[in-house]
Order: sequence, then structure tokens, then C-alpha cells
Amino acid sequence: MKKLAVFSLILLLIAGIAYAKDYEVKKKAGDYDVEVKIDKNPPVVGDNNIKVEIKDSAGKYVTDAKVKVEYSMPAMPGMPAMTYKTDAALKGNEYKAKMNLSMSGAWNVAVKIIRGGKTTTVKFNVDAH
Repeated sequence: MKKLAVFSLILLLIAGIAYAKDYEVKKKAGDYDVEVKIDKNPPVVGDNNIKVEIKDSAGKYVTDAKVKVEYSMPAMPGMPAMTYKTDAALKGNEYKAKMNLSMSGAWNVAVKIIRGGKTTTVKFNVDAH
């Protein structure tokens, strides 16, 4: 009976890891409600898929914007700052991009929404493992 309980606990832990939620950030940016999801939680060194949903003040999806993802790690002793940029492509109601974090540690992420000649930015930080 004790072995069965331990086995059941291990299965539950494995299932929890397999179905771990995305890393999510929800922020208000100007007139937009922005939800950013990264497919790994926590983000990892290497490729991380990022999805951005943008809704206007009426709650409708914004699908006519240009979205850029900029991510950087500040300079450290003996290492210059690292800055990367990628464009997100619209797929359905989401903008999707790949973010390649080159090393573990704290990264600054800025999602820039360009629409109607105006740029709105959502900023957040992630800690890559």
C-alpha cells in the first residue's frame, strides 16, 4: 500500500510538470490590454516561443498592428550588454515570435505595439534558467 501511495504521488508530480502553465504577463498599455505568454515557465536558455494577444478598449482583438519583441541583458563586469530584436507575426488573433535567450539570468523584455503611427510598449522581466 505504501508503494502504491508513493507511485501515485510521483505520477501526480510528473503530470503537474507536463502540464505546467506558460509564463504569463498581463498588462494595461495605453488603451490596450496585453497578454504575453512564453511557452516555458520559467523561460530557458535557448529558444522560447512567445505569444502576444492585444485587445482594444472595446475588448476586440487588435490584428492590424506591427509587434516587435526586444529583449536584453544589462552589461556585467567583463561582459557587454546584449540586445536582441525580433518581429512577431500575426497568426489568428495572436502575434507570435521566437525569443532566443543566450544565457541564464535576468532579461528585460519590451513588447512594442506600433499602430496608427503610435508606439505603445509593455515591459517586463524574466529570469532564464
